[in-house]
Amino acid sequence: MGNSPAPALGSSSGEAPRAGSQAALGAEDRAGSVEVRLLELTKRFGAVTAVDGISLEIQSGEFFSLLGPSGCGKTTTLRMIGGFELPTGGTIELRGQDITTEPPERRPVNMVFQSYALFPHLSVFDNVAFGLRRRKTEDAEVKRRVGAALELVRLPGFDRRRPDQLSGGQQQRVALARALVCEPTVLLLDEPLGALDLKLRRQLQVELKRVQLEVGITFIYVTHDQEEALALSDRIAVMDRGHVEQLGTPEELYDAPRTLFVAGFIGTSNLVAGTIESRDAGGAVVRLASGERCRAAADGLPVGTAVELAIRPEVIGLGPDDDAGQDTGSGLELRGEIRQSAYLGTSVSHQVETTGGLVLTVVVPRSAERRGAGDHVRVRWEATDVLALERPGEQHEEERP
Repeated sequence: MGNSPAPALGSSSGEAPRAGSQAALGAEDRAGSVEVRLLELTKRFGAVTAVDGISLEIQSGEFFSLLGPSGCGKTTTLRMIGGFELPTGGTIELRGQDITTEPPERRPVNMVFQSYALFPHLSVFDNVAFGLRRRKTEDAEVKRRVGAALELVRLPGFDRRRPDQLSGGQQQRVALARALVCEPTVLLLDEPLGALDLKLRRQLQVELKRVQLEVGITFIYVTHDQEEALALSDRIAVMDRGHVEQLGTPEELYDAPRTLFVAGFIGTSNLVAGTIESRDAGGAVVRLASGERCRAAADGLPVGTAVELAIRPEVIGLGPDDDAGQDTGSGLELRGEIRQSAYLGTSVSHQVETTGGLVLTVVVPRSAERRGAGDHVRVRWEATDVLALERPGEQHEEERP
């Protein structure tokens, strides 16, 4: 499917390419340039709007992820970029050229699917060579480029095997080699690791990032796995109900989510309802729905604002219930009791119920003092570690009749 040459796999000189040569070639010219641009892209299936007017710019050489729950529109967006679905409205540009109505075979993109989609009756070599032979590439060039692609995915010597003689991870590597051998400008990946077990998926995440850095092309990756997106991506578009909720780096999305959806979807957060009661030098004092009080930064939100506090489990401190309830200046400590504990290997997760009935997840290093169900504890956090998000549709208390 790819029409643009990419030197890492396909130089006509016959010389085997060095790892990373494609990334180096032309990197200066393309740095910071827009590879894919979506303008008000929309897709409707009857009365259902799957993608609702999204606009995105994806940079050359970027590992870009579309992240969201099932039905959010991420795969439909990917399929429209690949030409497998035609948009109801909007525009798709590749390097400034409008490709909105171009058929898949006319687009310099290729796609890797979760199901591998290998031909079971063909050898690994013939699976990888399939696209090249459809283009009537000379046999010597096919042999050289297939060999380079299998080297890239670390499967040299596997060329005569058939798919049923490979593990799931090896089959996915073959699918990746088959997509890369045609030298696409952009590689589209639709949950390619979703069918693999957790350990293998994590191993292949490392390999996938390595391959992307070596070939230097743009990867657009669809996943519902937040951890996977955070580990692999340069930037992530978090989608929900056909919209982009937030676009940013993994750090930006995790540390500074802009909406309640992103705060709840990226990683794990305690989402706690409350109202800003007052302000002082230590920040905002928030009265929680449980009746307890705590501190949060809550910059720009006035007294009386109904908020949802997003508190990451790892920023909550846990201590013995001796001086609980005392204001330390940077936070207000809450009394509570551990209801449940789970050993996670590198950390321990506790479910703590406060005296007001608030249930918080607290994660501490395994080196911390061991505590368990029934222990009375205090929990606290720094005001700057808590993100206060205004609850949509809520009035400030002073505005209510």
